[in-house]
Amino acid sequence: MNPESPTPLDRADRYGLKVPAKAMRLLETRALLEGASILPAAPWLMAQPRGDGRQVMVIPGYLFGDRSTWPLRRFLNYLGYEALPWQLGQNRGRPEHDSERVVKHLADMRREGRPITLIGWSLGGVIARLVARHEPDSVREVITLGTPIEGGPKYTAAAERFARAAGIDLDDFERHVHAVNSEGVEPPMTVIYSRSDGIVNWRAAIDRYNDHARHIRLPVSHVGMGVNPLIWRTVAQILHASRD
Repeated sequence: MNPESPTPLDRADRYGLKVPAKAMRLLETRALLEGASILPAAPWLMAQPRGDGRQVMVIPGYLFGDRSTWPLRRFLNYLGYEALPWQLGQNRGRPEHDSERVVKHLADMRREGRPITLIGWSLGGVIARLVARHEPDSVREVITLGTPIEGGPKYTAAAERFARAAGIDLDDFERHVHAVNSEGVEPPMTVIYSRSDGIVNWRAAIDRYNDHARHIRLPVSHVGMGVNPLIWRTVAQILHASRD
């Protein structure tokens, strides 16, 4: 664990944390092209390393549910993993509450008590990290896709909307997130982020709290992360590299 800086304000100044510019958000429309590129990339994707049958749960982002993660899960099932939905409906932005629900859900879903891999897209990654923090023996590894680690929602395009819906002060919540992050996460972690992310400031998606976290930068949109062949290939290779 390496928090590096004692206060959220210091971290914001040091790392240049801020809400993504509106121009960056316009680039998110390329998600349509990313999804359309799956078909021509199919031969390349089908050649990825085969899975070992392990269970992998994919947790959706803010205001999305299992339909949004279905393409990625179908691909992982094709490779030979048991890709599971989180089955908790729409992600309504209550990560601490939802992480407790996932922990209870895992007890019913895990085969023979084996640890499960968690993949979290955006806010889903926050939930995955919380689950791994509280139940490290239940989690094999965590892979996050464009997850806002620094500041919670503060440095995202949904900051004001999230604050109104949750009835929170963004500065106070940032301090809370910093305290939680400072506790560290034990299981292996891979952080996938994009410098052209128009929803989550890429600097906020970097894990500076856990020395063992591995970072992979890809030229993808935030909205299209679940349907981008580069993401799929990278996830497949991460899972293959961590096989027993």
